[in-house]
Amino acid sequence: MLETMLGVIGGSGLYDLPDMTAVESRSLTTPFGDPSSPVVMGELDGLRIAFLARHGRGHRLNPTEIPYRANVWALRELGVTHVLSVSAVGSLQEALAPRTAVLPDQVIDRTVSRPRTYFEDGIVAHVGLADPFCMNMRRTILDLGQQRNVPFHDGGTYVCIEGPQFSTRAESQLYRSWNGAVIGMTAMPEARLAREAGLCYATMAMVTDYDVWHDAEEDVTVEMVLKVLHDNIETGRAMVRDLARSGLPSREQCGCGRALTAAIVTAPDAISDEARRRLGLLLGEHRG
Repeated sequence: MLETMLGVIGGSGLYDLPDMTAVESRSLTTPFGDPSSPVVMGELDGLRIAFLARHGRGHRLNPTEIPYRANVWALRELGVTHVLSVSAVGSLQEALAPRTAVLPDQVIDRTVSRPRTYFEDGIVAHVGLADPFCMNMRRTILDLGQQRNVPFHDGGTYVCIEGPQFSTRAESQLYRSWNGAVIGMTAMPEARLAREAGLCYATMAMVTDYDVWHDAEEDVTVEMVLKVLHDNIETGRAMVRDLARSGLPSREQCGCGRALTAAIVTAPDAISDEARRRLGLLLGEHRG
């Protein structure tokens, strides 16, 4: 059985995991360019962990500039099996107050300027994404989170916008009418690519504000987000420690690792040698 490894993608404010031991930094180049930052490898309570700062060191990449394909590819190449994404989001619902950790189960993708797939330029795959987050990862994180003195919310739709600007009031109200739970800028195409790569992926969306829809609250600003980030960062780090102590969930039932089974529709003899070389890491037994 494949040894499990946790990949942690740190969003705004979460740029390191200071509790890791046996730390080494790995710089990789992928068929899709360089990741946002070197991947920091280490261990925590016996669990192997690969940490990647989504926005790069010093938060130098805006949400559209993030090399999502390279990031997910690098984690997969290093042996990651499960991914915990930690991201800052705005709340679209009264009950989801700042400092709430939301574990979304759905996504509405409103991005327009990002590469969306690994499968192009001579090879096509239609990977299922009806449930974009791994059910086993979500359940494990929720169980661990409910043991902490932090509000955890199970489920809800993450509305992913292009950014880097915050929403207009009209947009914020529109997303609320869609029953969106939180709004952020990084869940897509990250979740889609993780599924194509066969990874068990879940997002812990940390609420920092009420976006711009709430009449009784201030409109979201960077200053407001930064005030709440510190507490949210500690919650994210605590979840990594809890996952290390409890162990990662089995991959036997969720099906994430089998996402490419029957998904590739290009005839085997029509797949170019270049495409096979480019995607060899993902194709594996699905080479045709």
